[in-house]
Amino acid sequence: MISRKEFLKKSLKFSAGAMLPMAASGIMSGRPQDTITILYTNDTHARLDPFPQNATQFAGLGGISRRANVIKKIRRNQPNVLLLDAGDVFQGTPWFDVYGGEVDLKLMSEMKYDAMAVGNHEFDNGLDGFAEAAAKAKFPILAANYGVRGTPMNEFVQRFIVKEIAGFRIGIFGLGIRLEGIMDKKLYGDVHYRSPYVWAEGMVNSLRKFHRCDFVICLSHIGYEYSDDRPDDLKLASTVPGMDLIIGGHTHTFLDAAVPVTNPDGETTLVTQMGHSGVRLGRIDLDISSGSSLKMADRYYTIGKEEA
Repeated sequence: MISRKEFLKKSLKFSAGAMLPMAASGIMSGRPQDTITILYTNDTHARLDPFPQNATQFAGLGGISRRANVIKKIRRNQPNVLLLDAGDVFQGTPWFDVYGGEVDLKLMSEMKYDAMAVGNHEFDNGLDGFAEAAAKAKFPILAANYGVRGTPMNEFVQRFIVKEIAGFRIGIFGLGIRLEGIMDKKLYGDVHYRSPYVWAEGMVNSLRKFHRCDFVICLSHIGYEYSDDRPDDLKLASTVPGMDLIIGGHTHTFLDAAVPVTNPDGETTLVTQMGHSGVRLGRIDLDISSGSSLKMADRYYTIGKEEA
């Protein structure tokens, strides 16, 4: 397998020709066992059912069962799949009002999600409500920059995970938005927000040096871009080196293609986000075959409109 040093030197140079064009099928050329397929969602907001046909926006689109079917079809052809979510699974439809997020997390578990970030709406039923729903999740819930010790979240939230797929080590950590000013203090209690820049840098150093990760993904729920000095994904990518991919949420930004950002090391960090309400499923194919520079290709599926 390509060494981490060689990987960092050769990969993610998104100059002309480095980003492979996607075929109509969305599958990168080469053997499936040499490809890791990263699938992702964000801000699904309890939208388990498709939008009604008479909706003013996204009529007939979405639906978690349809998303599950697309994911199943992709897995039939791709043995190495990583399925991630960037937060705000809770709140938005009567499904949340009645079940408090438990149904969403159960269904995501059945779909074999590998991890999700903590979004601000995960606090909408308070810390006990979050813990009650999180107990149904059979996958990690990530937030590196939230201090949760001594709260009901402590049992269910961790900073990062490491997944080894086909001998390739992928580190994944979560970042959450500042809760003060957007949430009632009684909902998040003694959860402490800490600088996403500082904690992202710490996570990258740990994942690269101690955990020997070849690739680092940040699941971010801080937002894609702001015109003021608030932290966002673009600022994060340009400030903190060592992240290969930021899968974002919170701002409901529909990106048709991942955005390359040059980080302080002169390498490229990709930033992506899939809007909201489960209308889209994002996909990035990562070619990890040895003997050539690493290649990436990205696309998305419109759920209810196209099949994998």
